[in-house]
Amino acid sequence: MTRITRRRLVQGLGAAATLGPFAIGTSHGQAAKGDIVVGAAQPMTGVFSFAGVAMNNGLQDYCAWRNSKGGVMGRKLKYVAEDSGFKLDQSVAIFKKIMAAEKPNFFYGESTQWVKAITADAVAAGHVMTSSTSLATVVADPASVPQHFVPGPTYPRLHEILMEYIGRTYSGGAKPRIAYVYADTEFGRDGIPGGKARAQKLGLPIVEEIVTKQSGIDVAPEVAKLRRSRPDIVIFQGYILAPMPEFVRQMAEAGLNPKIMGTAWGLDKPAYDALAKLNVNLAGASMYRYGHETDSSMINNMREYMAKNRPDVKSISPFYVSSWLAGMVFAEIAERTMKANKPLLLPNMKAALEGMKEWDSGGIFGQLVDLSSHQVPIGRIYAYDPGKQAMEPASGWIKV
Repeated sequence: MTRITRRRLVQGLGAAATLGPFAIGTSHGQAAKGDIVVGAAQPMTGVFSFAGVAMNNGLQDYCAWRNSKGGVMGRKLKYVAEDSGFKLDQSVAIFKKIMAAEKPNFFYGESTQWVKAITADAVAAGHVMTSSTSLATVVADPASVPQHFVPGPTYPRLHEILMEYIGRTYSGGAKPRIAYVYADTEFGRDGIPGGKARAQKLGLPIVEEIVTKQSGIDVAPEVAKLRRSRPDIVIFQGYILAPMPEFVRQMAEAGLNPKIMGTAWGLDKPAYDALAKLNVNLAGASMYRYGHETDSSMINNMREYMAKNRPDVKSISPFYVSSWLAGMVFAEIAERTMKANKPLLLPNMKAALEGMKEWDSGGIFGQLVDLSSHQVPIGRIYAYDPGKQAMEPASGWIKV
């Protein structure tokens, strides 16, 4: 196995006083110290380091910010993370290591495969709740993956939100012709059936469906298919950036000018900046408000914290928002469980999560949200504004 450099990050300023009946012995699988431990395996190097660094910063910063406000009922959040390099064996090894050494109450991972790999051990341990960047349907399953939650809508829900918006926007007129272009990965495939089913329900025609490799793609044959089907909208899924710009460039050369749309991770700054250079305004279904928006108290907190502590970072990515949000949910689960005078064990924490039916995210979501299904089935359409050079709201919040 290739050895990669690990970075161990510990956030927390000492132990707070133990809270009597809330502090249980290690025979229950939880340390008796006052800290609430948040572990993480983050891909801070490797192919997804651009996301992993932001995810690590977001969760680390939330823990520090929350500790500066007194922690959770007087207990500090202690953040312990290592670099996984986006290698599954490495991320699983980190989970096992931190579980043995720290007895964490919460753990944040890097992928769908990571969640699948650690679920049996997490459930058997009985003292840890988990989250990750994955928006896959399979990890938002309270029965089979009881310890896990998705910090947003799943991929199918995002595509349902997108189709609802398209249906409402074009109501009364000709139905737009829609093409799907997606990667042959779980990230690419997972949301497509949900989107197609909602499109069929709304009478929206899917005129082309193109599946590609994740990278190293010759897009010319695929653009030829799009030239024949002539869609009004092309929806990309499963890509962060490439090959979207090359698709757009070759479509323009072929005389095509469809609206370009996507979801979640495909709406980040690298994508909308690259498409803007090609005179295309990206739009799509986002899980959260963007980091430049001012009508969210929690987004404002992020921006203020970063301005003081990370002045070199000039924009807040959705990956940062997502892991900060996961930290908020971790803290809320802990607080609700402790207020119920129960130990931080999985059945109690799962019940606390499923009781979060009208939870205030501080405006990260524009409405009170329901996490009882271990996901948040709400989103909003954003579109690139070339004047502001930023993504701006194009719809209200849509529940599905």
